[in-house]
Amino acid sequence: MSSRDAIGVFDSGLGGLTAVKEFLRVLPNEKIIYFGDTGRVPYGTRSRDTIRKYAFQDAQFLLSHNVKMVVAACGTVSSVAGDLLREKLAVPYTGVVNPTAYTAVRVTKNRRVGIIGTAATVNSHSYKLRLQKLNPEIKVFEQACPLFVPLVENGIIDPRDVITQSVVARYLDPLRDQGIDTLILGCTHFPILREAISDFMGEKVRLIDSGLETAVYAAKVLREQDLLSDNPNEQTPEFFVSDTPDGFKNVAGLFLGRDMEHTVTQIDIEQY
Repeated sequence: MSSRDAIGVFDSGLGGLTAVKEFLRVLPNEKIIYFGDTGRVPYGTRSRDTIRKYAFQDAQFLLSHNVKMVVAACGTVSSVAGDLLREKLAVPYTGVVNPTAYTAVRVTKNRRVGIIGTAATVNSHSYKLRLQKLNPEIKVFEQACPLFVPLVENGIIDPRDVITQSVVARYLDPLRDQGIDTLILGCTHFPILREAISDFMGEKVRLIDSGLETAVYAAKVLREQDLLSDNPNEQTPEFFVSDTPDGFKNVAGLFLGRDMEHTVTQIDIEQY
C-alpha cells in the first residue's frame, strides 16, 4: 500500500496516540501515519499565532507523504487552528471538536454538558460554541485542567493514587456540582485518566472520548468520498516525532494500549 493511501494524524505530542488507538480499531484496513511534535510540546500554553504556525507545519509534513486525509488529534489545534486547516488543505480534514460535539448533543438528556481540556482549548470556547450552535438550549460548563497532561506523561494515572485523585477532584468538583450528565474529554491525553475521572464523576455522567468520535467521523467522511481502503489486511502504522524517539517509545504503549513494536523516526519539523 502506498503512502498516498494513508490517513495522516498529528498531535502536539503523545496524546494523539489515544486517537490512533481508536483509528486502528475502527479502520483496521487503513494505514496510519502519525506525527507527534514532541520537540515543541505543549501547544496548550502557546499563543494563538504559534499554535496555527505549528499546526500548519505538522499538516505539511503529513502531506509530504501524500496522505488522503489529515486529522488533528489535538483539542488545542482543533480549537485554535481548525478553520485555517480546513480552508488551506487540499485533502479532507477533521479535528476533534465537531465530531465530539455532535455526539455530546445526541447523548445528553438534561442538556448540561461539561468540557475539560487545556487552557488554550477552554479559552477558545470552541466546544461551547459548537454545542450551543447545535442546540441553543444546552448549558455548557468549561474547565481547564492543565495538570492532567503532565500527570499522564509521567505515568501518574492509577485511580487509587492519592495524587491522581487529588488533581482530578481539584478540577472536576465544580463540574460535578453543576449536575452535568455528559463530560467531553477535550484533550486526547485525558482518556488515559478515564477511570479516575469516571470514579469521581459517578456512573450517571457519560464520558465522551474525542479520539473515538473522531475516528468514527473520519470513517464516515472517507466512505462518503469513496476513499476507504479496500485492502483487507491490517496495515502497519508509521510513527514520526520531532524530538528523540526514545521517550516516545517508552510511553507510547500506554497510549496505544498495545506494545510499541514499530519504528519511530525523528524528523526536522522546521523544514515544513
